[in-house]
Amino acid sequence: FCSQQEHAYPADELMPLTCRGRVRGQEPSRGDVDDALGKFSLTLIDTLDTLVVLNKTKEFEEAVKKVIKDVNLDNDIVVSVFETNIRVLGGLLGGHSVAIMLKEKGEYMQWYNGELLHMAKELGYKLLPAFNTTSGLPYPRVNLKFGVRHPEARTGTETDTCTACAGTLILEFAALSRFTGTSIFEEYARKALDFIWEKRQRSSNLVGVTINIHTGDWVRKDSGVGAGIDSYYEYLLKAYVLLGDDSFLERFNTHYDAIMRYISQPPLLLDVHIHKPMLNARTWMDSLLAFFPGLQVLKGDIRPAIETHEMLYQVIKKHNFLPEAFTTDFRVHWAQHPLRPEFAESTYFLYKATGDPYYLEVGKTLIENLNKYARVPCGFAAMKDVRTGSHEDRMDSFFLAEMFKYLYLLFADKEDMIFDIEDYIFTTEAHLLPLWLSTTNQTISKKNTSTEYTELDDSNFDWTCPNTQILFPNDPMFAQSIREPLKNVVDKSCPRGISRAEESLGSGPKPPLRARDFMASNPEHLEILKKMGVSLIHLKDGRVQLVQHAVQAASSLDAEDGLRFMQEMIELSSQQQKEQQLPPRAVQIVSHPFFGRVVLTAGPAQFGMDLSKHKAGTRGFVATIKPYNGCSEITNPEAVKEKIALMQRGQCMFAEKARNIQKAGAIGGIVIDDNEGSSSDTAPLFQMAGDGKNTDDITIPMLFLFNKEGNIILDAIREYEAVEVLLSDKAKDRATIFKGKMIPNYIIDSNLEMENMDQKSSESDAHKPNSEEAPSDSQDAGAVGEEPEGGGESSAVGDPDPLSAASTASASVSMAEEEDPHTSGPAEASAPEPACTPGDSQPQEQNTQTEATSKAHWDSKVQPMESILADWNEDIEAFEMMEKDEL
Repeated sequence: FCSQQEHAYPADELMPLTCRGRVRGQEPSRGDVDDALGKFSLTLIDTLDTLVVLNKTKEFEEAVKKVIKDVNLDNDIVVSVFETNIRVLGGLLGGHSVAIMLKEKGEYMQWYNGELLHMAKELGYKLLPAFNTTSGLPYPRVNLKFGVRHPEARTGTETDTCTACAGTLILEFAALSRFTGTSIFEEYARKALDFIWEKRQRSSNLVGVTINIHTGDWVRKDSGVGAGIDSYYEYLLKAYVLLGDDSFLERFNTHYDAIMRYISQPPLLLDVHIHKPMLNARTWMDSLLAFFPGLQVLKGDIRPAIETHEMLYQVIKKHNFLPEAFTTDFRVHWAQHPLRPEFAESTYFLYKATGDPYYLEVGKTLIENLNKYARVPCGFAAMKDVRTGSHEDRMDSFFLAEMFKYLYLLFADKEDMIFDIEDYIFTTEAHLLPLWLSTTNQTISKKNTSTEYTELDDSNFDWTCPNTQILFPNDPMFAQSIREPLKNVVDKSCPRGISRAEESLGSGPKPPLRARDFMASNPEHLEILKKMGVSLIHLKDGRVQLVQHAVQAASSLDAEDGLRFMQEMIELSSQQQKEQQLPPRAVQIVSHPFFGRVVLTAGPAQFGMDLSKHKAGTRGFVATIKPYNGCSEITNPEAVKEKIALMQRGQCMFAEKARNIQKAGAIGGIVIDDNEGSSSDTAPLFQMAGDGKNTDDITIPMLFLFNKEGNIILDAIREYEAVEVLLSDKAKDRATIFKGKMIPNYIIDSNLEMENMDQKSSESDAHKPNSEEAPSDSQDAGAVGEEPEGGGESSAVGDPDPLSAASTASASVSMAEEEDPHTSGPAEASAPEPACTPGDSQPQEQNTQTEATSKAHWDSKVQPMESILADWNEDIEAFEMMEKDEL
């Protein structure tokens, strides 16, 4: 917090690698992620009640004075309604809640007169124009100064929003109404929740990910408990706790029954289709679902909470952090980790419910990993890739608002707190709202008598609070007995079980054709494809393309077989592509004052030393070569000898640069992109290709850095002159880096805070499993070569071309003709489409561009995976339309 105030205030967020504030419009756009930034000192407001939880009352008082004095909420800027509600409105209300508590105690905040509440009310009114829709669902964005439909608002044209975006308002809006006596806020939030409830899929009682705010039609019809839906379920249960309205509990119970019936496949939580809930919608999970075990604890359903939490913990032990997404066989799907707090939240609730010291060990692991891998001189940096340990210049406000709060509360004893935390409920951003609001300014009718609820046979619904005497009668080993079978679930990579659809058929017929067995020249296979509604199209370049139309299948069962075949083909193509790619590498700055804390994501080369086979990596001081492009004989070999050479991209082939610096005596090379402002934060990484000749003569390692990451090293040289780096396949533990050397005292001191936790956790008999190595699964990386100037650069990497929507519902994957000896089997496919995350854009995968195909009018040799999956979802919708009467 102090670092944020020193280096970033009054900016919304801290950029911990470059030690400056992130100001919207002054940094390269990150898309939807930037919608959380409103030039209103976001991190300061989001952290207010955390300061009181940490017993930093003096700092809290000064922070409140700063907010009152400096924060302006009337900015001409478009922000996310969801993010502004949970972070800023919630932060102001949480700050007000603890401010009046401190004032009542009589020592601090005696001057406070509700200023934060006045600001919250002002902000609430600025969000209300977003609700100007016929459905009552809010627009996803609003202009703080001009609202939605004003000519200068630059928003109001959106048609869709995610379920969580519209359904995560009731706690903050109701609290604002109860605090101020102004009922309009709670009324608007209730209307949005009522509309979502009425639009649920009645046969499954599930909701989709995104919904049309004008018509109420589901746009994305997959359903889960992660990104896009997560906090909708959370707020139904917590609204019952805070407001005492039974209708919210009845809705939550109805949804929860559906979740446990269709989505929960212990220990996994897999998305399904709302109309066909026995059919899985995808084979991977996103990290936001890590909140769900904590919600299950509040619900009182402890067994599945323990199971899912343990599975997630095993993934964390393998990668040090929870990847943004991972597959059902626990491979990395999206490698980023923006220091999300959801797993820490569930850990806290499980410890509160069970008292099991095992969860203190889990918390200790989280803290150790944060200090070891994420801590940088100016704060904590998000992980760009959990496999390499590379960093991203990002520290979201939720890290201080939630992560610090939950980890502190996990280890805090009652006497460590200056107030009773049990008197408050946590919002989804971990802001504190007092439970006495349930009896204050009740202007809304509690019961919605017009709504019918499904009669559910679930004894869990009788539980209102977890009680260890009820949950674990005379059995202190109960939780451990649940965890034990899952202890090695990730390492064993459990075999894929039969699908829900196949399970429902019992001992019925097996799929008529599996993707792995398909041969394009087999007439029998082609006949089966035709029956399943799958067409085979011969392209001009000799490849074939598969397109599936569910409406052309011989029957609904054949259409379902066709969809399953296409899904298998997509997975097969994706798997083959990943096997052909090299993973990203790491450049770690190990000299003073970085000492290994700064790790930069680097692109690999298809020639030179393979760093994955040289685990120690290559370590040395860096030196800038002359000429800087490295395209001719090096004129300063004495400066380069036994060092790692820095050079600029362009004007010749990468392999030529490598040969020139190797001849000058360099032990390694780093090529820095000449495209000003390029960054691994916004651009896909790529591989440096050879020159078409034999490159066995190149024996030194070569890595590629984008302009922004390269400038971090160049800036360090200007300031410190001697800069030492480590080139490796992934970031190394600092204990390994400094083995046999003197480690600076402050690195040792940074871990002193762990001593009390060590002492506390050592009293338990819980066994702490050894951490595992990160996997070698690679991200999709493009191969890049360079051409001499005049001919231009031949690059297979670039921003993916935008794709137009397909005119027909089709799922397609390109594959080579069997007769072509050079291209047998499925062709490559790009990374899957990210899920909708409120206010957070999902991480980008690396992409490979190749030849064009006339079929789809795009520039890649193979149709990108996001388009394939989008088309596949359209097929499912078409299939559902066939069964409309039945449904």
